[in-house]
Amino acid sequence: MERIRNFCIIAHIDHGKSTLADRLLQFTGTVGDRDMQNQLLDNMDLERERGITIKSHAIQMKYMHKGEEYTLNLIDTPGHVDFSYEVSRSIAACEGALLIVDASQGVEAQTISNLYLALNHDLEIIPVLNKIDLPGAMPEEMTDQVVELIGCDPEDVIRASGKEGLGIEDILTAIVEKIPAPKGDPNEPLRAMIFDSVFNSFRGIEVIFRVFDGTIKKGDKIKFVNTDKIYNADEIGVLKLKQQPEKEISAGNVGYLISGIKVAKEVKVGDTITHPDRPTTKIIKGFEDVKPMVFAGIYPVETSEFEELRASMEKLQLNDASLVWEPETSAALGFGFRCGFLGMLHLEIIQERLEREFDMTVITTVPSVQFHAVRTDGSILKINAPSEMPDASSISHLEEPFIRAQIISKSEYVGGIISLCMDKRGLIKNQVYLTSDRVELSFEMPLAEIVFDFFDKLKTISRGYASLDYELIGFRQSTMVKLDIMLNGEKVDALSAIVHKDKAYDWGKRLCEKLQELIPRQMFEIAIQASIGTKIIARESVKALRKNVLAKCYGGDISRKRKLLEKQKKGKKRMRQVGNVEIPQEAFMAVLKLD
Repeated sequence: MERIRNFCIIAHIDHGKSTLADRLLQFTGTVGDRDMQNQLLDNMDLERERGITIKSHAIQMKYMHKGEEYTLNLIDTPGHVDFSYEVSRSIAACEGALLIVDASQGVEAQTISNLYLALNHDLEIIPVLNKIDLPGAMPEEMTDQVVELIGCDPEDVIRASGKEGLGIEDILTAIVEKIPAPKGDPNEPLRAMIFDSVFNSFRGIEVIFRVFDGTIKKGDKIKFVNTDKIYNADEIGVLKLKQQPEKEISAGNVGYLISGIKVAKEVKVGDTITHPDRPTTKIIKGFEDVKPMVFAGIYPVETSEFEELRASMEKLQLNDASLVWEPETSAALGFGFRCGFLGMLHLEIIQERLEREFDMTVITTVPSVQFHAVRTDGSILKINAPSEMPDASSISHLEEPFIRAQIISKSEYVGGIISLCMDKRGLIKNQVYLTSDRVELSFEMPLAEIVFDFFDKLKTISRGYASLDYELIGFRQSTMVKLDIMLNGEKVDALSAIVHKDKAYDWGKRLCEKLQELIPRQMFEIAIQASIGTKIIARESVKALRKNVLAKCYGGDISRKRKLLEKQKKGKKRMRQVGNVEIPQEAFMAVLKLD
C-alpha cells in the first residue's frame, strides 16, 4: 500500500489535461507505441469529434522510482463547467491532484473552482505549468499567478509541455514524493466506494470502485449497502488500457467489478460495497445529490418507442450520474421524460448520445429552469415545466433561481461584459484586478437568463478570452409570467415558456415570427398567437394554399366569380375547424435559435 498513488488531473477546459495524460501513459510504458493515439483516454466518438473530455477515465500505470515499483492510478477529468459533477466524483477517489495551468492563458475560472473542489477533500495539489513550448507562453507571469492562487513556492511549480513531452519525469517524481499513500487497513472489513459505472451489453454492468479498507477477492459475496443487494464478484481487476483481471484488490487501490448485474437501478454512484458476512460499520458518505440547472422534456418521435427510450435513459444514467429524469406527458408530444441537466452543453451531449449509442430519435422541448410558486397560503410549489404552472389567482408570487457568476477576462472587454450582464438582469457585485490586464467580475443574476446563449455571447464579446463559473445562491421573487403559444386557438404546451414580464412581449413577437417561417403552409390558414393568460400579445398568420378557382371564368359577370370565391372561403373555414396543424421538429427548437 505504501507504493500506491491515486491522483486526478484538474484544469480549465483546453489547458491540455488529456494530452498530458497521454504523455504520462507513454513515459511509464503503459501504452505501447502501436496502441498510441492522441487523447487516448477519450474513447467516445463525441469526445474525439469535439475535442473535449465528457467522462472521467481511470487508468493504472506502473512507475519505477529509486529502484522501487509504484502503482499510479490516474483519473483524467473533464474541464467544462457542465461536467463538474464528474470532477467532484473523481476527486473523492483520490489523495492528490495535478492542477494544470496553460502557460499562455493563465488561471481561469474553472481552474479556481476545480481547485476549491480538491481542497475541500484535502487533496495534495501539484501545480503544473503546461504548454511552455508555445511562442505565446509567459512562464514567469503565470508562475506568479499560480503561486498567488495556491500559496506554494515558485520552484514547486513544474514546467511541462504535454505536446513535446517536457517535464514528464518531474511530474511523476512529484506524484511519488508529494502525494500521500492511501490510508486504510487491508485487514479491516471491506469498505469500497462506487465512483463510476458502465453498461456492457454482454456482461451486464461494470462497476468502477475505490477500496478504502479491507480486501476484495475474486468469487467473494459482496453487498451494496444502499440497495441492500448481494452479488458474486465474478470478475475483479484493475483498469489498464484494457481491463486486466486480478485475484484480489486490497485497500487503497482502484478497480472494476463484474457480477452480471442486469438492472441499471441497482447501481448507485457513491454507494458503499462491503461483505455481507462481515459488513463495515463506517458507511462512506457518498456524493451530494446533483443539482440540475436546466430542465427540458425529451420525447420519442414515435410514441411506440417510449419504453425503449426509458431503457436507454437508464443505461445512460449509469454512465452519467448527473442526468436526472422522471416521466411526464404532454398534450402535443405524448409520453416522454422531464430531464434535469447541468447546462446546455450537457443537454446537447445527452441528446446526441441517445441518438448515437442507442439509435433513438428524440424531440427536445424548450429548456427551462426550476421556479418556485408561492401560493396564497404560503406553501411552495416547485415548477420544472411551464405546463405545471398553477392558475394565477391561486399564487401570490413566483421566485426564480439566482446564481453568483464569476467571470475572468481581459480588462479591455470589461465594458462589453458588464453591458451583457446588465442586459440579462444581472447585478454587478465586485470587480477585482488580478493583474494589470486580467479582471475578475462577480455578478448576481437569474439562472434563466444564462441558460440559453449567455456563454456563447460572452465568448463572442471577449474573443474567447472569458471564462465563466457559477453557483446557485437561492431563490428570489421576480415578476415572471407564463407565455403560451396558440395555433388556431389551441395551446401547444411544448412551446410555452415562463419569462420575465418586461421581456414577454418581445419574446412572444419574435417566437411568432420564427414559427411563421418554420410551419409549412397547409390547405387552411393558421393563426399563430402568443398570449399571457387571456391577453393576446402577438399574432402572425400562415396563409392557406389556394387553388385558382377563377381560372375557368373568362370575362363575364363579377357576381359569378364572387360566388365561387365565397364557396372556397366557406370550405377553408370548415377545414380549419377540423384540420390539425403539423408542427415540424425544427419548430420546437426554434426558441433556442432566437437571438
